[in-house]
Amino acid sequence: MKNNIKQEIEDYIALEKKVKIFINKTEIISLYCTPSMIKELTIGLLLTEGIIKDTACNFEITISNDDIFVYLNSKDFEPVDLHHIRHLCGFTISKEKAFNKIKDDFSIPFLKLKELFEEFQNRCELFRLTGCFHSSAIADKSRVVEFAEDIGRHNSVDKVIGSCLLKNESLNDKMIFVSCRLSSEILFKCATWSIPLIASISAPTASAVDIAEKTGITLIGFFRNDKANIYTNNHRVI
Repeated sequence: MKNNIKQEIEDYIALEKKVKIFINKTEIISLYCTPSMIKELTIGLLLTEGIIKDTACNFEITISNDDIFVYLNSKDFEPVDLHHIRHLCGFTISKEKAFNKIKDDFSIPFLKLKELFEEFQNRCELFRLTGCFHSSAIADKSRVVEFAEDIGRHNSVDKVIGSCLLKNESLNDKMIFVSCRLSSEILFKCATWSIPLIASISAPTASAVDIAEKTGITLIGFFRNDKANIYTNNHRVI
């Protein structure tokens, strides 16, 4: 409908699938996601949430239709309270826990940070086509190294983290860019891997600012054009 006139047109619509994740044939998680980078999503989710205990664990992943099967030694698996399981566009059971405060010498010039964030935004093609996607990226000081889009904001973060972990790439010398609001759950994911800087086009919550301050993360919101709000640990942006 435009100018009170009905028109029939073709449009892009986001794909959405419900997938189930099994560990040693026991279903532990069911979630809705965009059907891409499923292996990366699975590893990012399970390791970040502590369901798989360590990146050094030996595991095997098999994908069959909409089911993801993860096989590993039972000693490397942290049992999950099934009351936490939710059928959502994204999943987290992260809760406040003790994190070591990030201590590093990471810094980046604002103009370079702006350049990398603009590169991230330019890649958000599915959002431009549908208006229905969240985007996340991992960047080092020179380039965007991982990028993902998903209907779920937690999913897009888990995908880029999982992609780095599968390639044995470090995260404690990287930045993460997101298109979503900066919530406590997103900050917990960053703190788990000691990611020193997170930036978003959107706003943070008060809890996210508090977590960033306590864990030593540089938290940047409202990153638009030549302006950005640096809420915590501004020494990293020079």
